[in-house]
Amino acid sequence: MRNSTIRTVLVDDEPLARRILEEELTEIDGVAILGQAENGKTAIDMINTLRPDLVLLDIQMPGCDGFEVVRRLSPLPPAVIFVTAFDQYALRAFDAGAADYLLKPIRQGRLRAAIDKARAALRHPVETAEALARTMEAAGPAGRKRVLGRKGDEYFLLDLDDVLAFRADGELMWIITTQGRYLANQTLQKLADRFEGTQFRRIHRSALINVNHVRKLITFSSQRWLVTMSNDLELIVSKRQAHTIRELLHA
Repeated sequence: MRNSTIRTVLVDDEPLARRILEEELTEIDGVAILGQAENGKTAIDMINTLRPDLVLLDIQMPGCDGFEVVRRLSPLPPAVIFVTAFDQYALRAFDAGAADYLLKPIRQGRLRAAIDKARAALRHPVETAEALARTMEAAGPAGRKRVLGRKGDEYFLLDLDDVLAFRADGELMWIITTQGRYLANQTLQKLADRFEGTQFRRIHRSALINVNHVRKLITFSSQRWLVTMSNDLELIVSKRQAHTIRELLHA
């Protein structure tokens, strides 16, 4: 956290709900409200511009609900507390215990506890970002997977369709996307296990590729291949993984 004050944005389509939340927050030391948004589109623009430490975010809003707001943020906010009047949203999204939430009507004691949890989360950005990513996956369409990427101190929720490859480089694990490169917090083996059965295939001990982004295959011999991805990235296929390419050719 940049300082001891939690810089906060409130998002709710109901003016009365925002006013009540604002009044309750004024009784908690160390919370500064940077702005308030009444819909998802305004919230996205405001959060991306102001870069708050914390977002208190209503889930059910017309047009763009709270989960969709988070999916469209770039980068992810350091901490999010979801606010909802409906238990089913909490049950659907938080079974994984991934992020905090408040049920309306909000009680002062519960709000203070959530703010304390947010303070603690801000001291552990990696775990907090991973937790938020799990929440988004749990709340999203069935089968829709995303992966968390990092650039500097910022975290991004990446759609797998935009990922060309995962590539190990020494102790670093890179996520190569159509927009650039991000660092991953998981090993290549864990990523391969997680995305088994999807469009990703292991072609080398240091590379996992998205077959939907393969542009060209060149063979040097029956067990020597060069893969060119849609961004012109070239990757060698190991002898051990040559069967992967043969399977692609016969798919």
